[in-house]
Amino acid sequence: MNLLHMKYALEVAKSGSINKAAEVLMVAAPNVSRSIKELETDFGITIFERTQNGTKLTPEGEEFINYAKGVLRQIDEIERFYKTGAPKKQKFSISVPRACYISEAFANFSKSLSKEAAEVFYKETNSQRTIHNMTEHDYKLGIIRYAENYDKYFKSMLEEKGFQYELVTEFTYSLIMSADNPLAKKEVITFDDLTEYIEIAHADPYVPSMPLSKVVKEELPDNIDRRIFIFERASQFDLLSLNPETFMWVSPAPQSLLERYNLVLKKCADNKKVYKDVLIYKNGYKLSKLDRQFITELCESKRKHI
Repeated sequence: MNLLHMKYALEVAKSGSINKAAEVLMVAAPNVSRSIKELETDFGITIFERTQNGTKLTPEGEEFINYAKGVLRQIDEIERFYKTGAPKKQKFSISVPRACYISEAFANFSKSLSKEAAEVFYKETNSQRTIHNMTEHDYKLGIIRYAENYDKYFKSMLEEKGFQYELVTEFTYSLIMSADNPLAKKEVITFDDLTEYIEIAHADPYVPSMPLSKVVKEELPDNIDRRIFIFERASQFDLLSLNPETFMWVSPAPQSLLERYNLVLKKCADNKKVYKDVLIYKNGYKLSKLDRQFITELCESKRKHI
């Protein structure tokens, strides 16, 4: 099938004459006529009836022209989409824990996006859902967070699922609270000091293949009687800022954010538990330019705040 011949046939059908079509196409009329005959021979049909007044489509010719229009339209779309030198849409996707130093890295990364077309997906969630997003929803990068005592479990699970992993950072949680919280004035804070206050906690701590009740018990000690569970990170800062009786366990946070909400970070003398943030991606995946840009910003944010 010759696409050029097909284009000639469409112009003849439109013009109603081989000579008129030849003028539009700026091709010699005999060449157009020969192309039509080759099409008719290839497909075993008669596309046009030749008359004294020009050409007329046969019934099967009308059907052929309708198909030809669809074929050529699709060819045009393919050429536009894959045209050499045409800008390709950049794509970036990452699923991460709720962490201020990571969100700051993402905000700085967004400033580096060029004016070329881009689709960027940034999802804050727990480790289980991050892994799910990467296996089921084609997220390219993920950062998972887990307590150090689960290190062997997570590494084994990641290897089994075909992920590469790289340590981003290790840290112990700090307490974040309003500068007006009485605890903000204490030099040393213990677990017992927290019992009279309201803890804000994310509602979805999770370790795959472990009972949720066990994880919740480990992550959220029983000595706190009042607790507010939230799913959206933005609401936690309003709660902490407006209610001086609240506190929350968090990873390191930028000073600019603390000042914006009149918050402070405090260490708890009794808290010795170490957490890990780990970057993951599928085996064989080649990091894109955008991936590398984000990782650069992530390392810079970690250097500043951890």
